[in-house]
Amino acid sequence: MLRYTLLRTLVFFGCLLVGWLAGLRGQENLIPLVLVAAIASMVISYFALRRFREDYSRQIADKLQERAERKQHLHGDEAAEDAEDEGHPTYR
Repeated sequence: MLRYTLLRTLVFFGCLLVGWLAGLRGQENLIPLVLVAAIASMVISYFALRRFREDYSRQIADKLQERAERKQHLHGDEAAEDAEDEGHPTYR
């Protein structure tokens, strides 16, 4: 995640620099400069950083899967304990 965020930020600042070098300078051009840089960096990041985004998505999916398996395992242990308790009337 940190790598993707850093690369995304670098792409934005690179687009900002290109816009500034293209002549979007001064106080009156600040908003157009930032908007152009933001839109251009979104488009560039969508295509150029696809691999990093997919890797991060895969990491999140793996963590969610592990969490679901742990939760299922815990609930399975509780069900086994409940079944065991039902077999012993002294625990009721």
